[in-house]
Amino acid sequence: MKKYLLILSAFILGSTSLLAQKQDVENKFSSKKAHALFTYLASDKLMGRDPIRPEMKLAYTFIAKELQKTGAKPVPGGNGYYQNIPFNLSSPPTKGSLQMGSFAFSQGQNLLVLDGRSFSGNYEVVEVGFGSAEEFAGKDLKGKIAITHVGAPNKFSPNQLFSEGRAKAVRAKEAGAVALIERFNVPSVPWQLVSGFLNRPQMGMDQGESSNLPYLWVEDLKNQLTGTNLGTATVAVEGKVNQKIDGRNVLAWVEGTDPQLKNEFILLSAHYDHVGVGTPDATGDSIYNGARDNAVGTVAVLNAARYFAKNPAKRSILFALWTAEEKGLLGSAYFANNPLIPLNRIMYNLNIDNAGYNDTSIITVIGLGRTSADYLINEAVAEFGLTAKADPSPEQGLYDRSDNVNFARKGIPSPSFTLGFTAFDDEINKYYHKAADEVESFDMNYAQLYWKSYILATQKIANWSQRPQWTAGDKYEELSKKLYGGK
Repeated sequence: MKKYLLILSAFILGSTSLLAQKQDVENKFSSKKAHALFTYLASDKLMGRDPIRPEMKLAYTFIAKELQKTGAKPVPGGNGYYQNIPFNLSSPPTKGSLQMGSFAFSQGQNLLVLDGRSFSGNYEVVEVGFGSAEEFAGKDLKGKIAITHVGAPNKFSPNQLFSEGRAKAVRAKEAGAVALIERFNVPSVPWQLVSGFLNRPQMGMDQGESSNLPYLWVEDLKNQLTGTNLGTATVAVEGKVNQKIDGRNVLAWVEGTDPQLKNEFILLSAHYDHVGVGTPDATGDSIYNGARDNAVGTVAVLNAARYFAKNPAKRSILFALWTAEEKGLLGSAYFANNPLIPLNRIMYNLNIDNAGYNDTSIITVIGLGRTSADYLINEAVAEFGLTAKADPSPEQGLYDRSDNVNFARKGIPSPSFTLGFTAFDDEINKYYHKAADEVESFDMNYAQLYWKSYILATQKIANWSQRPQWTAGDKYEELSKKLYGGK
């Protein structure tokens, strides 16, 4: 009998503790403050939070001041609450033509000048395979054009195409090449889609002198240029414009209370940029306010900062608002490659990115089922009457299209805590990257449940005695073992 009384007592105590945690979040949550933050970040004043627009300064200044007001501290090594990022905005040329052998290319049709300065003339073309360091080694490229395939063997995702391209541009510059041409020959990606997306201003990392190197893609879906002795190229690229852009990640942290666990960090993150101004809708509205994508996530992180600054958890918590997610996950990638906190001290990343919602009874967690901390997220959202559901559209590749993937690739368990959706249906597409995505069309009761459950999920994970891990066999498990010393 005594055994059952002990079990019952433990159950009651545990339930009481869970209720107390939820009630504490409820009591210390300011709906009025959260709504004010949300309204400002998704207001017309910020003109859609496009990193290339001057209004972006209003956004990151506002976020930094709000983090400071919470009492969260600047991260050592940053510029106050900022991590400065050097971006380069590369606009298409007014004219671009290329002739190689019997093949003729024209800007916007079967040629894309992606980066670099204007240039013209006749140059020898040198084949460099996929453009790896080994393939560049020993090549005489001074005053010549290097030509490669895009990507690398088994690396053909959009992010990989660009990251590999940037690395090749550096190698080509160092080898004395006057330009880099990549043959676009990825059968699974239509050239028309690529051309429509890239034949407009593109933002990327400022690579210093390498950013001046002309970097071109040519359509070669049938591999007609492969194995062909191209000899020389006649080039005419005019009106190419490059502009330096000052990017800012906004960061803060709160130290943990446990003597040991405070040396570990939980990373809470969301991107605060959006797509700016676009085609007017039927009402004439051309400002894409981005309430769902991703002002609601930015507010979630700010709410969490306000809570944990006054109620620290056992682990330390890092708050990060990323810039330029919409430009290719650039802000988070910069931090992942230039971390202000050693990555092996970041145990978990609970990221937020959103397209919209069509089910206010659930929280969709992109990556649910892939980490040992899943059950804590399930518990947290259930306490607010919601249900955590896994990604309903894995074919969309959402996990690899959001900022969390930059940390997963380093080995850090990194799901995304998103608004509830069951499919990419008309309700999602009605608002996704549209002028209609405004606070006025948002269910604020659902927003509050979303924000509160995010805080509670963080609290449970930050206080957990175990370190979150990838599930056995996950594709990032081995990277995690390397990052954390085989543990």
